[in-house]
Amino acid sequence: MKRTLATLALATVFATPAFADAGIYTIDSKHTFPTFEINHLGFSIQRGRFDKTSGTITLDMKAKSGSVDVTIDTTSLDMGFDEWNQHLSDEKFFNTAKFPTMTFKSSKLIFKGDKLVEVDGDFTLLGVTKPVTLKVDLFKCAMHPMMKKDACGANATTTIKRSEFGMGTYVPMVGDDVKIAFGIEAIKN
Repeated sequence: MKRTLATLALATVFATPAFADAGIYTIDSKHTFPTFEINHLGFSIQRGRFDKTSGTITLDMKAKSGSVDVTIDTTSLDMGFDEWNQHLSDEKFFNTAKFPTMTFKSSKLIFKGDKLVEVDGDFTLLGVTKPVTLKVDLFKCAMHPMMKKDACGANATTTIKRSEFGMGTYVPMVGDDVKIAFGIEAIKN
């Protein structure tokens, strides 16, 4: 009987949504890689990623509020080979010499019950800032099994028109719509 009660108690704990303590979480750059994809001349969808991301997430699950402050190092662009990286880093595209970072900042997290479903914020690329909504399709906060600290993670997507940020080279042959996906993990300070 004791074993059945203990099993039932554990099942109840694991079935209950994890509530993160209110606090500041630092982005884990080893597990956070923003990616993008774009139609290339109608032949294929090309994908790239950025290898260096930093920032913080402030989260209060009980109040269903928080903020996000993410900085992406555009010089860490990775398209799979150096020539392609250099081409997209020049002034026609990411212009990494002049704009070595892009950012996403938000103070509006939208919950449906206990589940984070959207993050409204401002995305800055090439010095242009526009409102963007990230759709969250995975969100979890729990004790990190290896670090033994509170952690939160999410997957989120959005689509922007690159021409609205001043990156209009080869539009419409190379697509204007760019899908951005954020896989992000953060550890509580």
